[in-house]
Formats: sequence, structure tokens, C-alpha cells
Amino acid sequence: MPSHLSRRNVLLAGAAAGSALALSAAPAHGRPRRPFGRYGSPSARLTSTTLYVHPRGAGDFTGLQAAVDAATGTGRTLVIAPGVYRETVSVPADRTGMTWIGASEDPRDVVVVFDNAAGTPKPDGSGTYGTSGSATTTLRPDGFTARRITFANDWLRADHPGVSGTQAVAVKVMGDRSAFFDCRFLGHQDTLYADSASLDTVARQYFARCYAEGDVDFVFGRATAVFEDCDFRTLIRPDLTSAPFGFVFAPSTAVANPRGFLVTRSRISSEAPDGFYKLARPWVPSSDPTARPMLTVRDTHLGPGIDAVAPYTNMASGHPWQDQRFAEYRNTGPGAVITVPANRPQLTPAQAAAHTRQAWLGDWRPQA
Repeated sequence: MPSHLSRRNVLLAGAAAGSALALSAAPAHGRPRRPFGRYGSPSARLTSTTLYVHPRGAGDFTGLQAAVDAATGTGRTLVIAPGVYRETVSVPADRTGMTWIGASEDPRDVVVVFDNAAGTPKPDGSGTYGTSGSATTTLRPDGFTARRITFANDWLRADHPGVSGTQAVAVKVMGDRSAFFDCRFLGHQDTLYADSASLDTVARQYFARCYAEGDVDFVFGRATAVFEDCDFRTLIRPDLTSAPFGFVFAPSTAVANPRGFLVTRSRISSEAPDGFYKLARPWVPSSDPTARPMLTVRDTHLGPGIDAVAPYTNMASGHPWQDQRFAEYRNTGPGAVITVPANRPQLTPAQAAAHTRQAWLGDWRPQA
């Protein structure tokens, strides 16, 4: 069973190898490999609004934040060459319609990673970053799209035993009509923050063929988010010896929002012992004490890592999970076996007909 330290090494070594390959490797016929694949180059741009990022200088920029800063206006595209981009990236709300494309066909080759946690002190001495501030990548604009990119936070509890704020976000998504195709989200606690810009703003987000891993609440937030054909993996916890190790989902849906998280046709697997993870717990944040978290998991395979007897639990005693909007439908696998019906709220077929991608996304049709 891999350790967290080895996972970090694999993450960085694999992407670094991809970066070197993009610049120096040559196919058998002797022509050099193009660092941006089929997506053009600075001398042959796909469009006038396309910018190229390459860690060794073969593009317009060597870093993502510099490219974002230059990509003013709407509808800009960043083509990102294989490599490890160790930086924090913040995309302002006015970069609407922005697209990031990993130039490789494999999302493992393009990695955006940093290692701040909620309890990490800020360099200026003004306090710690907090959960939102820990994010490696913060995405505020509407209409953002990412393809074949790994978003990661490789902060490790073992390296910081005195830090109590262990939330370490890989990406925080806030915009409406945000879509992720074939992307990976790597971290431990609070990996993927699917959020909105404000309590009264609905942010529709779509994740297709993505992979997310972590331990505590590693997919969380108040967005209206659809996860379709995705893989979720729960991790081993060397700092703990008993269950639960953590929780996959922690929605914080606003009470007025009829749609929170929808997980469909997906899979949940685990590195941990059988039954050591809960499927979800509701997050009612202090900033929104009236939140009524919503999660529907349907047509999904739940591996043995999920506690089938009691898959849900409370985050705070004043907000029991039974009072929230948790439901399942036609799930399979050992983690989906219904042994205590009261602990596994099920949709009827009639109800399930309204819990679909089309209902969640409305008039928005993400382009695959």
C-alpha cells in the first residue's frame, strides 16, 4: 500500500518526466516532439486569443499566473505543456469564458501544485491562510473550462505535526458554468472545493471523467455540481488507527437552492480498510447557518471502503444528516448494500427522474 510520501514523489516525478519528454524526446523518424502537441505553438497559434505556457521557455510564459495576468478580456485559451507548475494561481472573475488545455493527452503530465494549508502562516505575518486561502488554484470566472489537467495540493500532515488547520485545497471553483473534463484533483483534506461566489448565487459545475482523491471532506462546497463518470478514491491515514478515516462528500447547499451535488454513473474505491470511510456528512458553515446540504448519489459503484451500515454522519450535532437532503438510487457494490434502511434514504423511480444532469444544469450544455 503506497505511503503519502511516495504518492507525492510519484506525482512530481511523473510530471517532470512528461516535461522533459515534451522538450527533448524525438519519435523514431527523427523529428522533435512538439511541446504543445496538436494545439499549435507561439509561431502557429490556434487563434489570436490563445496563449502558450511551457516550464522551460518554449511558450509565451513559463508560469500559469503570468499567463492568466496577461490573458485579459473574455474567451482566452491557455495551452499548457507537460510539466510541474509549482505555484498558486488565482483567476479573476473578469476572465470569463477562459479555457485551460493540457497539451498532453494524459492529465498526469500537466500538474499545478502547491503546499499551503489552512494553518500555514502567511509570509507577511498577518495570520494563516484559512481554508479558501490554502487553494493551489482559485477559479472565479463564469464559463471556465479545463481539460486534462491535474490540480493538486501536496501539503502533508506528517510534515507539519504542530499545525491544526489541516485543510489543504487543490482547487476552489466559484464560477457558474464551470466544466472539467478528464481532470485529476489530488490532496487529502478539502481537495476539491466546489463553491459559488456568494450565498445567493447559484454556480453550476460539471465534472466528467474526472478523478478526485483525499480523506476528509475531499469534495465539498455549496455549488450545484454534477459528477458524471468520475472516480473517487479514499486514502489511507497513517495518523489514525480506527474508523472513520474520513468522508468523501461534504455539501453545504444553501437552503433556497433545490440542487446541490449529483454523483451519477461513477465509482468510489479506497486504499483504506473496508468500512473505514463515510460517504458523506453535511457541512453547515458558520457563514450560512441555514444551509441545508444536498447530495444525490445514483447509479454509482460504492466499494468496500464505504461503511454500508452507516454511510452518513454528522459534522455538528445541531445539524443532523437526517434533516438534510441526502439520497441514493440504484447504487451497487459492497458499500451500497442496504442493511439498515433508515440509514440509506432511497429515491423512488419518480423522484429519480428529476435527479439528472439535465435538471441540475438547466439550459447549460457543457461541450465535451
